[in-house]
Amino acid sequence: MKRLTVASALLEMGAGVALLCCPSATGSLLIGTILDTPGPLSVARVGGAGLLALGVACWLARGDTQSVASRGIVCAMTVYNVAVASVLAYAAIGFKLHGVALWPAVVLTR
Repeated sequence: MKRLTVASALLEMGAGVALLCCPSATGSLLIGTILDTPGPLSVARVGGAGLLALGVACWLARGDTQSVASRGIVCAMTVYNVAVASVLAYAAIGFKLHGVALWPAVVLTR
């Protein structure tokens, strides 16, 4: 479980910082479209803040593999990863969106 929390922490914090700092470029890599209006940019940054928070929680729980709280974090990350993989896969299949990082992101979040 320690490897899982460390890997999740690094991936989520990286994605969170990318969305906070460069939401348009990150959106372009993921879905192949530019986020260029305040609404989508704000939503992407809120998502980035959430990812950063999840990454910090995973990082802080990395050494605690036996508590109920750490199992809760792993369960929450599993739910999050399944939901994100589903949303991104639907974006690709249902909405015909495509970015160079879309399918790698789907695979990494499973």
